[in-house]
Amino acid sequence: MNLNHMNPAHQSVARSICYALTLENPDSWQGLPVILRARLDERERGMLAYMSLRSMDADNAATVAGAFVGGAGMPGAPLFNHMDQAAFWADMAEPAELDAYALASFNRMAPARQAAFIHYIQRRDAA
Repeated sequence: MNLNHMNPAHQSVARSICYALTLENPDSWQGLPVILRARLDERERGMLAYMSLRSMDADNAATVAGAFVGGAGMPGAPLFNHMDQAAFWADMAEPAELDAYALASFNRMAPARQAAFIHYIQRRDAA
């Protein structure tokens, strides 16, 4: 393929990646997301990220992806009381974390507590 026929936005991205690789310092990588957002669409950026992760061994790929996705992790020990800590944690949690902990917590409740919880939720919906 003749480089003159390449998409100029793609040429810009390729040059920017080469600069970051060549300079080998954090500052050179920090500007790259701005260029990627400006020059590539969501699908192109997604494919670039996906193929980069696929090029890594599974443990390293999981570490890199986890560093971005992050989330709140496991709820910590209560500072004041359990409700304060739960609210603090929920403010930082990702939707998948909220769903997982809510369902696991509900499933561990005694049947009477489950019924009381369902009653509380239904009362809130009616309000």
